[in-house]
Amino acid sequence: MSREEKPLIKSFRDLRIWQQGMKLVEKIYGITKSFPKAEIYGLASQMQRSAVSIPSNISEGFRRNHRREYKQYLGIALGSCGELETQIEISYRCGYIIEQIKNELIADVEYLCKMMQTLIRKL
Repeated sequence: MSREEKPLIKSFRDLRIWQQGMKLVEKIYGITKSFPKAEIYGLASQMQRSAVSIPSNISEGFRRNHRREYKQYLGIALGSCGELETQIEISYRCGYIIEQIKNELIADVEYLCKMMQTLIRKL
């Protein structure tokens, strides 16, 4: 594909990294629906907030006027990935998710982190 054929990124919605982040949010919301009622305002809510923070910071950074700020927001999104990974592990240890789900979610988070790290290096 030549430079002329590459699609222009006009919005954060065009970013694969943002799209992957949104898919992760959907997965987390779907999985946390099955958590015990006692966790609605606890771990389930915290996982949802961490997951939502990832594409939110990607989009906010994209809208900033400077690369330095964009990198800063991508760094914040990376921090949310770390939080979410820990919360996934806690969910597994508490018996709220099975090992297969834990491994799939962690793989999704790690993939997203690699995408962010690559984008940060390219900026």
